[in-house]
Amino acid sequence: MTFVFSYNSPVGKWLGFVAAVWVQAISGNNYTFSNYSDALKSLMALTQLQLNNLSVAKDVGKAFGILAGLASDRLSTPIILLIGGIEGFIGYGVQWLVVSGTIKPLPYWVMCIFLCMGGNSTTWMNTAVLVTCIRNFRKNRGPVTGILKGYVGLSTAIFTDICSALFSSDPATFLLILAVVPFTVCLTAILFLREIPPSSTSAEEKEEVKYFGVINIIAVIIAVYLLVFDISGTHGKVFSQFFAAILLVLIASPLFIPIHLMVKNFIRENSENLDVEGNNNIAEPLLGVEETVREEVEKKEVVVVEENTVPAVVEKRPPVIGEDHTIFEAIRTLDFWILFVSFLCGVGTGLTVMNNLGQMGLALGYVDVSIFVSLTSIWGFFGRIISGSVSEYFIKKAAVPRPIWNAASQILMAVGYICLAMAMPGSLYIGSIVVGICYGVRLAISVPAASELFGLKYYGLIYNVLILNLPLGSFLFSGLLAGLLYDAQATTTADGGNTCVGAHCYRLVFIVMAIACIVGFGLDILLSIRTKSLYGKIYASRKSKKTSTILS
Repeated sequence: MTFVFSYNSPVGKWLGFVAAVWVQAISGNNYTFSNYSDALKSLMALTQLQLNNLSVAKDVGKAFGILAGLASDRLSTPIILLIGGIEGFIGYGVQWLVVSGTIKPLPYWVMCIFLCMGGNSTTWMNTAVLVTCIRNFRKNRGPVTGILKGYVGLSTAIFTDICSALFSSDPATFLLILAVVPFTVCLTAILFLREIPPSSTSAEEKEEVKYFGVINIIAVIIAVYLLVFDISGTHGKVFSQFFAAILLVLIASPLFIPIHLMVKNFIRENSENLDVEGNNNIAEPLLGVEETVREEVEKKEVVVVEENTVPAVVEKRPPVIGEDHTIFEAIRTLDFWILFVSFLCGVGTGLTVMNNLGQMGLALGYVDVSIFVSLTSIWGFFGRIISGSVSEYFIKKAAVPRPIWNAASQILMAVGYICLAMAMPGSLYIGSIVVGICYGVRLAISVPAASELFGLKYYGLIYNVLILNLPLGSFLFSGLLAGLLYDAQATTTADGGNTCVGAHCYRLVFIVMAIACIVGFGLDILLSIRTKSLYGKIYASRKSKKTSTILS
């Protein structure tokens, strides 16, 4: 007996999911712009508007995620991962060459292209991982999305803390890590991640829930570990190296699940081999043969009847909410646009904070803003992983529409922006935590909600059209709103750039974003009302299946 696994076996399925977790743990590089934005600003002598437009170019890369969505129905998962890995290696690799001084600063428009490539690389990784895993675990979409999106949120803190622990937050080294590590992890995931048939029995579903619980616990341990490191002040070189080693072990620890399954299969197969003798001549039950023959006869009779019947012209009806939609059918529904605009209000404003944390911190007198980047990342993780599991629980228990949790996050996010606008002592800490949580909830809820409203058949493309909100929101709220209002308050520096110090620099930006979140809250409430019957059907279907399983 050798430890050989099939992709369609439980071992292969969970090896694929662990590989997906690793990909997500390194694919949040789009949220790390604040860690090296100040180096780009000083090196290229940019104004705040120009710097914000660079961050918009990074987010515009997600607009080309439509290509990944189209490819998800035509190319295999390994090919999609390979494209994402190569594109990220080139995009962030060139940025490293510039920031490290290896080559001279490139023209502004050329830098925009490479930032766009870096941003687009994550859409290929996310599409490959999300579409494949939601199809593989379609009965547990909430926990799957929460875990995967949770690790995306943690990835910013993972990159930031490892870099600060080992390389003193050097922006050039940070960009080198962003180029090399995701490419290497994608090459590893190519070996294991495949689309396979979902679970077909209640026992398999229960086992999935158990293992998702284990991964959730590991993820929470990682998040708390990162948080303790961030708030415990400066650390010595030896301690930092020890921290990084333990972190890597924790990230690798979900491998325990497929290894456990592999050992369990090995023991079971060995015990079965002992009982094989004398059991090789078991005849096939005659009843089964008779039923098979009867089904074949009935099928032939149906064909004969259909051949002698005049075909009726049946007009194809448009799909209703809950059925498979093409992208063109989806965008013709009001529900799609309600979800799209409410998503814009949440993620667009959240991205603005993440892209401008560097300048926000400097404006309020903070020299090192890496703590705020990590806080946003870690608390974003908690928002994603908790909301995914909680929303799934309340669907199963009380048919609570998933979008209601988006509504709650929008109100909390509005409160966070008001807190930031008031600029009280410690408000940037509070704002970073609140925005991180709510941004995480928004992503973890909207992704499975879209699959429930519009089906899984064309989900890859629908998902990538939905996340067009990321570049659109970045352009509207970060590129235009924050960039223009900041420059209006800033003073020119000697090198041709500009700077602004004080609470007034971003106050109006936060107020406008709070209003946008209130609008998003109203849209999410409307969507919850409109989808109440859909989630009632999902609840009834799961309850009847559970009842029939108990009776049988």
